[in-house]
Amino acid sequence: MENSKIAIFPGSFDPFTRGHEDVVRRAIGLFDRVIIAIGYNSQKKRFFEVEMMKKAIASTFADEPRVSVEIYYELTASFAAKVGARFILRGIRNTTDFEYETPISQANKHVNAEIETVFLITSPQYTFISSSIVRDLYRFGQDVSKFVPYPLPIFEP
Repeated sequence: MENSKIAIFPGSFDPFTRGHEDVVRRAIGLFDRVIIAIGYNSQKKRFFEVEMMKKAIASTFADEPRVSVEIYYELTASFAAKVGARFILRGIRNTTDFEYETPISQANKHVNAEIETVFLITSPQYTFISSSIVRDLYRFGQDVSKFVPYPLPIFEP
């Protein structure tokens, strides 16, 4: 599709939460395709294996052929160009997220002048959910099933 509207939704997704799912499901109405792009950051130690997360996210969107999941190892704007995406999708929970995301979107525009960043405000029921909170709850044996859209294995320290 030559002029299709393709968006990437980048993140470490460690783990992918119901808030992330909400952003993607809402974005399906705005774009022809959404690629959930799991970035690999060599500076960060992942809690959940990236391949496990890719499979979990893919299973979450098994009902939606316009959503795919990929792992990438480069600058987000470069990855967007490689897959033909003209949009970077970001979810915003609060003003802190906005302040964090603004310079990143400007840097992406510097790398790829064709890219536009689209911010979607997180639905109110998901604004308190963050991957780090879910990780901490999970690490200490709490049930996180209402915060993630797929089953997680039982944590063994």
